[in-house]
Amino acid sequence: MQSALFLRGFIGGITLVISLFFGQIVHAQNQSLEALKITVFPGAQNLPLWVAQERGFFLEQGLDINVTLTMNSDDLRNGLINGKFQIAHSAVDNSVAIVVQTGSPSVILMGGDSSMNELFVQPNIKTMQDMRGKKLLVDAPNTAYALQAIRALSLAGVKESEFSLKIVGRTGLRLEEMLKNPEDSGASTLNPPFSFEAKKAGLHSLGRMVDFVGPYQGQGMFALRPWIDSHRQTVEKYITAWVKAVRFGLDPKNKNEVISILQKNMKQPPEIIEASYQTLVTTGFGLDKDAKFSEAGFKNLLEIRAAFEKAKPLDPTPLVDLRHYQNALSKM
Repeated sequence: MQSALFLRGFIGGITLVISLFFGQIVHAQNQSLEALKITVFPGAQNLPLWVAQERGFFLEQGLDINVTLTMNSDDLRNGLINGKFQIAHSAVDNSVAIVVQTGSPSVILMGGDSSMNELFVQPNIKTMQDMRGKKLLVDAPNTAYALQAIRALSLAGVKESEFSLKIVGRTGLRLEEMLKNPEDSGASTLNPPFSFEAKKAGLHSLGRMVDFVGPYQGQGMFALRPWIDSHRQTVEKYITAWVKAVRFGLDPKNKNEVISILQKNMKQPPEIIEASYQTLVTTGFGLDKDAKFSEAGFKNLLEIRAAFEKAKPLDPTPLVDLRHYQNALSKM
């Protein structure tokens, strides 16, 4: 009996020591991680973020990522300027807007996707021309996807004076507003999964925005120049983790796991998850290979902005810095 008690006590003591030992290791690892605060809009475009978290790609690079979902572009831009976040992922025209509107040195570091936007309208609107006298729902009135939609309508012969803007906020809120107030909500750009929710609810797509306006640099990564310059290695580590996640997400062999990751984070019906996945892996419309920055898409973005502002297109040189992206890829 005494021997049995001694053995149980001995084993218990060993277990405690092992637990404490490994607990200290985990604590030390956590202590050595570099904390980063990033902000994103909700949506399927965040697949690389979710993959990098699930697969431990950020941890491999020694990074502890804290994610905040933004309500609208103004909150995102102000949060970046005020140091609430170090990195933002959204339509890169927001980075351009930061520079133009505030003079703060925001710099685009990596691409992401084409925006994956379609122009959704109420069932009674059959063509672009039917938008005359209607309201276009936007996140912000003078950046990114609002300008993309305004440009598409302009190319169809619908002048800015012939419709009005209704500022609502991020994509999910715009969809909600279109469904709740159909008489006061003519159209909006929507991307996955919201575009598929819209179709399911009876809204109509007039088509893909890239088919209306041409190549477009949609989502990408950007940050402020002072932070970038003082965290060069961190930026490259972050980009490394992100690109690994993009490669994993686009590899057909990983489809089942990717679908599971989308389901976990988006909490949508299986048919919407599947449709979102198919959009994400569509070349030229979904996620860009290796999150490559589209120079043609950005040139078009600047031309769209210039047309809206009735000015010459901005010089892209100070707005984009791909050296850290290129360094990261060269080591992968």
